Order: sequence, then structure tokens, then C-alpha cells
Amino acid sequence: MREALQRAWLRRGPLALLLLPFSLLLLPLVRLRRRLYRTGVLASQKATVPVVVIGNVVAGGAGKTPVVMAVAERLGRSGLKVAVVSRGHGREGAECLEVTPHSDPARSGDEPLLIASRCRVPVFVARRRAEAVKAALRAHPDTDVVLSDDGLQHYAMARDIEVCVFDDRGLGNGWLLPAGPLREPWPRPVDIVLRTPGAQDLPGFLVRRRLATYAWRADGERVELSSFTGQECDALAGIARPQAFFDMLKAAGIRLRRTWALDDHHDFGSDGPWLHGDAPLLCTEKDAVKLWRKHPPAWAVPLELEIEDGFWSQLESLLRPKLSSPHGPQTA
Repeated sequence: MREALQRAWLRRGPLALLLLPFSLLLLPLVRLRRRLYRTGVLASQKATVPVVVIGNVVAGGAGKTPVVMAVAERLGRSGLKVAVVSRGHGREGAECLEVTPHSDPARSGDEPLLIASRCRVPVFVARRRAEAVKAALRAHPDTDVVLSDDGLQHYAMARDIEVCVFDDRGLGNGWLLPAGPLREPWPRPVDIVLRTPGAQDLPGFLVRRRLATYAWRADGERVELSSFTGQECDALAGIARPQAFFDMLKAAGIRLRRTWALDDHHDFGSDGPWLHGDAPLLCTEKDAVKLWRKHPPAWAVPLELEIEDGFWSQLESLLRPKLSSPHGPQTA
């Protein structure tokens, strides 16, 4: 059903048309909710430091987390102290907690754990992101800026800058859920748009994604990705669009014997056929933080981003004045 919906969302075909009445019912509710927050009828909690939301309006993942990591690393190199907040999609429990590289992914969520492991910045998860922001600032009062992984529609958390990310699907068929992929109508005001080259009908700065030239495993061993080209390999991906990962591996010259396209945020809690193969097993880093607990020999292939220079210039110009002006106390 998930795959059928993903296909239906790309065009205005029979299934999308069948679901369109439900989207038309949703539209006034989405607009009303946004208006209630904008007019102050519903309260947004404002932080004492700038909050940058990196999210999307398209369901099914658009590559937000790699952008969050790229921004966290770039701001860190510039001397700013960064914290990241997330809901921790798919995790067990609802408590607010700090995520470390040693956290249990079942409690932290896979993407927050990946960010904590890769970026080495404070990461907090909570069902309500505003609570995660408060907890991060209490635990790390020297924080200069908070990045929110997703949360564009989480209006209870006030934000200073919004970055909207699109992948090659663009707006799909342009309709709201469930007839289309949109969580809210587009266009809507955002500060910066990032898009992959395939989303040609949208304005914004380009982001290109490619696999790193290396792979690494749980014991820290690192090898060139090209070392796998002379043999058959297996691959799995528990991400929004697994085929995109497989296609990038093939484009790198790797022959894939078997592939497993798993649900996004697959927990690897049970046994699977990928644990018993005799070929090298390649996976995404997002999968590796969970898979390595059962199968340490798996090879994680990182994703690298190349983001247009104009994005960084605009982000800096938006962020600089907010860093130099006090935000005042948080609201309750």
C-alpha cells in the first residue's frame, strides 16, 4: 500500500482522484491550525537562542537529516556551539532524553543517534520539540543555535529560520495528503528552499547527493568503496526511498546480488535473511546504527552532500543578526 501511494502521489491518476475528497476536507483544518498559531490563539514557545528548522512539506522523507548534519558541521567549524532537536520518529517511549553515540536506538530513534554519532553535538529528542529545545539549553547553556531535524509543521516550537528541503519528486502531484504527498499547501512562506536537481520546477539552492568514496563498519575499519567492485554484494536500506540507495551503489560500479528494501526506520529487532549471506552487506549509515548491534560486519556507506554556495551565504546573513540580538526568556 505504501508503494502504491508513493506512485499515486507523483501524478493525478485514478487512486489520487479517489482520495481527493479527503484532501479537500483536510485543507481547511491545516489552514486553521496555522492561523491559530500565527495569531497567538495557540501559543508557540520561543527559545533564548535562534532556532533553525530544517524540514519539508512532502511526506515520505526528502533528505532532511543529511542537511541537518551538514549545517551542524558547518556552523561548528565557524565556532558556533550547536544543539539538535528531533522527535525521534519510530522510537519507543515519549520521554525527553539526550542522545549520545552509545544510546539505544529503540529509545532515541535512528536519525538522532546518527546525528549524535557523526556530528558529536548535543542531541535531544522529545515528542514535543519545544520540550527538547528547553532540555538542550538547560543541559548546555553555552549553546548558540538549535537545529530542528524536521518540525516545519510543529508550530508549538517557535522558529527564527525555516529551511524547506525537496528531493527529485518536487511537489509530486501538488495535492494534500492523502491524495498527494503534501503535508500543507505549497507555496508557503519559508526563508530558504533547498532542492535536488530533479525538482526543476521549484526555485531554491541546489543540493547534490552522492555516496562517499569509502565504507566503514562497527569496528572502525574503513575501506575504499571501489574495493567492492570486483565482487557481488548484498545491500539493504530502511529509508524512505531504498531504491535510490541501490541505484547509487550500482552507479558506483557495484554488482548487487540481493537487495532488501525495508520500511523507513526499520528496527532490525528480529532476524532477517541479510544476516546469513556470504557476500559483503552494504547499508546506509542510518541503518547501520541499529544493524551493527546484530551484525557488526555490515558496511555502512555514508551519504555526502554538495550544497550550493549561495545557501551558506543566505543562511549566514539570516542567522548573524539573530545571534547578536537577545531573544528574551522562554515562555511556559
